[in-house]
Amino acid sequence: MNHEKIDEAFEKVRAIDQSGYELNSVLAITQDLMINDLPGPFAGIPVLIKDNIEAIGLPATAGSLALADCTVVRDSTIAKRLRAAGATIIGSTNLSEWANIRSGKSTSGWSAVGGLTANPWKHAHSAGGSSSGSGAAVAAGLVHMAVGSETDGSIVCPASLNGCVGIKPTVGSIPRDAMIPISASQDTPGPMAQTVSQAALLLDVLTDKKIYQEAMSANNTICIGVVKEWATEDSGTNLLFQNLISKLSANNIQIKEISLPAPSDADGEEEFKVLMHELNEDLVKYLGSRAGAKIKTLADVVAFNNANKDTELKYFGQEYFEQALTLGGRNSDYEKLRNSNLDWAKNKVLGPAFSECDILLGETYAPAWISNLGGGDDFASATWITMAPAILGTPIGAVPMGLVDGLPVAVGVVSRANEETLLIQAMAMIEKTLDLGVLKPSFLK
Repeated sequence: MNHEKIDEAFEKVRAIDQSGYELNSVLAITQDLMINDLPGPFAGIPVLIKDNIEAIGLPATAGSLALADCTVVRDSTIAKRLRAAGATIIGSTNLSEWANIRSGKSTSGWSAVGGLTANPWKHAHSAGGSSSGSGAAVAAGLVHMAVGSETDGSIVCPASLNGCVGIKPTVGSIPRDAMIPISASQDTPGPMAQTVSQAALLLDVLTDKKIYQEAMSANNTICIGVVKEWATEDSGTNLLFQNLISKLSANNIQIKEISLPAPSDADGEEEFKVLMHELNEDLVKYLGSRAGAKIKTLADVVAFNNANKDTELKYFGQEYFEQALTLGGRNSDYEKLRNSNLDWAKNKVLGPAFSECDILLGETYAPAWISNLGGGDDFASATWITMAPAILGTPIGAVPMGLVDGLPVAVGVVSRANEETLLIQAMAMIEKTLDLGVLKPSFLK
């Protein structure tokens, strides 16, 4: 078996991630690495996974010191499927601690265990969250593929800001056992890769299907809906998006501009509270299954953070955790909030949109902002493209669209539930139309 790619990945981790540029995208390297010599589509291929997914030899901390000394004794289904496909899991990636659900002042890419992940284009800028390390590592070329996870934006954001491909698939299409949760209704793992083809292959493995790489060459007629409200406030990003739409139109792709009602403050508050209610129950269920965990409830996590405030609460607090404890689990208030949220996402946004078109396009984020520890993230120029798909659990992908001020931006692609084959066909078509190749970061420090 040829192990050159694995050796090369370790060398890049040492030269780019741990020293030199100090990307800080890899939280942990596999202890007592056993190179996987099984045949399969990933034979000889190194892969990284987000550190909220359990794999033997890695810590699975969600970036929290509360789980730092809790040895992983099982492989998640995700890890098992990767190994069965021949992949060598070489390490886990840094993330926004607890997947960015602890505080409104949290800084994407920072965790108490892993520190702050940098952006491979400009060191001071954000790598996005919460799959910060996975996005930065792939974009920097440490590996070609990594596993991230998303509740609302956590794959699409770092894919967009770092300049790689990301897919959040239909919720439930990939098993979530032994993955540290926020929300059963919105969480899912997903692939992050340098190309759409690689992301499709990784999705094949993660879902245990063999249909997504084949979708790359599909030639179904697709009607694309361009959602005019999914636009940033950044002129450079807007120009690249308009150029893409012009190129698609010139290739006789059916394009239709549509208008959708933006979420109200109440819609956003309802989604947030739904996540808080679910976190309260779902984290308890997970911690109860985690062998050796000293924390068993969300209240235990809050107490641990208070007892270790010099490290855990150094830059921001945990007011979201405290609010979740106040709200409780899936009670009658939760049911009302969830039903109202679903009504908005399904009946007012995606339902009407998909009655007209097969695929929806929009911008995702403006170029990456400068990281500000303790000051939170700057989402002022982000669009709400991820919100309705997150609430309904439907797929969304991100494809690099080019550079603005030396930083990558992306186009977002949305499909109906369980229509990842159509999503990937559209993403491949966009990638081919743009013909950018794999973006090579500038590593400006």
